[in-house]
Amino acid sequence: MQGIKKVFTIEDGRQIEIETGKLAKQADGSVVVKMGNTMLLATVCSKKQAAENVDFMPLTVDYQEKYASVGRFPGGFFKREARPSEYEILIARLVDRALRPLFPDDFHAEVQVQITLISGDQSTPPDALAALAASAALAVSDIPFHGPVSEVRVAYIDGKFILSPSIEELEKAELDLIVAATEENIMMVEGEMKEVSEDIMLEALKIAHESIKLHCRAIKELEIMVNKTQKREYCHETNDLELKNAIHQATYQKCYDFAKQGIACKSQRSEGFQTIKQEFIDTLSEEEAKEKSFLIDRYYHAIEKEAMRDMVLNERVRLDGRKLDQIRPIWAEVDYLPTTHGSAIFTRGETQSLTTCTLGTKLDEQIIDGAIIEGKNNFILHYNFPGFATGEVKGNRGTSRREIGHGNLAMRALKQVLPSSEECPYTIRIVSDILESNGSSSMATVCAGCLALMDAGVQIRKPVSGIAMGLIAKDGKWAVLSDILGDEDHLGDMDFKVTGTRDGITACQMDIKCDGLSYEILAKALAQAQEGRMHILNIIEQTMPSPREDYKPFVPRVVKMSIPKEFIGAIIGPGGKIIQEMQKETKTIIVIEEKGEFGVIDIVSVNKEGIEAALARIKGIIAVPEVGEEYEGVVKNLQSFGAFVEFLPGKDGLLHVSEISWERVNNVEEVLKSGDKIKVKLIEVDKKTGKYKLSHKALLPKPEGYVERAPRQNSERSYSDRPQSERPQLDRPKPQKPPRPLDDNFYIE
Repeated sequence: MQGIKKVFTIEDGRQIEIETGKLAKQADGSVVVKMGNTMLLATVCSKKQAAENVDFMPLTVDYQEKYASVGRFPGGFFKREARPSEYEILIARLVDRALRPLFPDDFHAEVQVQITLISGDQSTPPDALAALAASAALAVSDIPFHGPVSEVRVAYIDGKFILSPSIEELEKAELDLIVAATEENIMMVEGEMKEVSEDIMLEALKIAHESIKLHCRAIKELEIMVNKTQKREYCHETNDLELKNAIHQATYQKCYDFAKQGIACKSQRSEGFQTIKQEFIDTLSEEEAKEKSFLIDRYYHAIEKEAMRDMVLNERVRLDGRKLDQIRPIWAEVDYLPTTHGSAIFTRGETQSLTTCTLGTKLDEQIIDGAIIEGKNNFILHYNFPGFATGEVKGNRGTSRREIGHGNLAMRALKQVLPSSEECPYTIRIVSDILESNGSSSMATVCAGCLALMDAGVQIRKPVSGIAMGLIAKDGKWAVLSDILGDEDHLGDMDFKVTGTRDGITACQMDIKCDGLSYEILAKALAQAQEGRMHILNIIEQTMPSPREDYKPFVPRVVKMSIPKEFIGAIIGPGGKIIQEMQKETKTIIVIEEKGEFGVIDIVSVNKEGIEAALARIKGIIAVPEVGEEYEGVVKNLQSFGAFVEFLPGKDGLLHVSEISWERVNNVEEVLKSGDKIKVKLIEVDKKTGKYKLSHKALLPKPEGYVERAPRQNSERSYSDRPQSERPQLDRPKPQKPPRPLDDNFYIE
């Protein structure tokens, strides 16, 4: 069956296909988006009616990558796709943030968007196509939506901007941005950079937006092709205009004047606004107040937001009394927790992060087993946001999507300044526990994480700081706010988080909630953010100017060494016996990786002596014995003709009785016993058998008057020393074997 298909060409000549009417036809809207061999199925379903007393947008976005799409089995015991990975959650968040602002304000029916990777390849990453697929599915449905919207990935590689780069190309990128936009406005930005300038970032946004316009036009044409330009009618709100006007008249000016007071304490400010609302409620009868409580809450919230926005635009003063570009008071401290490898507290206003840094081995690396992305991760950052951080009673039901998103942003901000694995052979885990929150806790995590890394002795290249910028725009007036409060994030039109060093930006995240955001405003926000970042960096550097010169005493030390690949098996031993014994005896952790022609070994221990002992054992195993070298050996067993001595790990040689001493030794057991340590010299390696001949007497001084017996001449050579051709042939009868009986009656001669 053929569906309806729209095909369009992007800048580099590649084609994108959007097809509908072929798969998942019972959904309100479904499309398949194809680019190269990558195919995404996007479906959208919406309830017809909204639940009672709902005044928000109940949108759910899920993204899943099927392992079959790349011909792989899922890992784990059950061998099926289970809960979404962090990567899948992050992609779902990108789509959610692009779609959510574009639903009508009064549309409150539950909407579910599901995007599934059904075919994939390494040349076309599917994440940047997910929003295009979701928006197209909404376009071919009857669900009200102020789209279309789409996403584009743009990279900056070798001085050039590249749209929709491959995974291989991204490894060389100085900038990696995913941008979401409508045909008119940028809606969302997420990305990481290697200390690029604000100008490069702005140029990347412009290039991405031009490409997105092609996507949006194609979606509009598809919408016309399927005749879905008319959307469903709905009524999800009941209104009382008389009540709304009464609340506005009674409370707007009070809210404006109260906001103008500049109260810094979040709880006091909240109580003050609540008092204004209660004063109005007290003018109503008890029955009317109860009956209209939902509408009162909704109308008052809108009026409170309007008054606060107007106050900031008119007075150029913030809710807490700050100037537009002023940063809240900051204090920071390192080495707060005595037993962690690194710790820091970073407090900015009423936002506080307690962050730890832990250094582990290669065995602690995170294994990534995605359908498209596989590998290992040696830098992990976890962000935790408990209910008490905002004074709420909230159950701990596992990690939220918001926690995953904020942690990922901080991780991308800091990873740009980490030393190489050769300089720092550890797996690094940072954990940020938010203890207080009133705006921009993810940026507090960046700052605290930077300090914790330095406190742990990780030689980061440069300190990193982060700041959240806000925007309020109305009727041609606008104000860019530095270091926004939680209330300013909620009432404002932009949340723009920027992190970086003194030399450039390392990560960013931006969400836009208004129409018509100009590049002039974006440039102003970036410039103001740069000033704020420098201010915060000054405080970070005052707290800790540079990383510790060395790790703390209880941090496990790592010694790296390379060995020829052929020795790996000898070090591991049969069934891992040798390496396990070595780890047990030296109290170390030994990790071996094969890299090309070499094996790379990490020896890890808190104890220096243990590392040295393990190092000596490994060097002994890989050492090639050389004639004339001296060794410290251990007697393994005794024979009548001498002793077998282990002079290197796994290498035994014969110490003949004549090589023990200059004096005659009649009984080996009289001078040696098993387990004795003895110095020996390697005097010969048999060319045919490879056996080693050792001497102890060669290391002893020769006794005075010792007369060494002259070597025999050829004629005096013993029978056994002579070659076969020179030996006398004796005419002796060969011994006859007795016949072997087969049974009682037969014999074999």
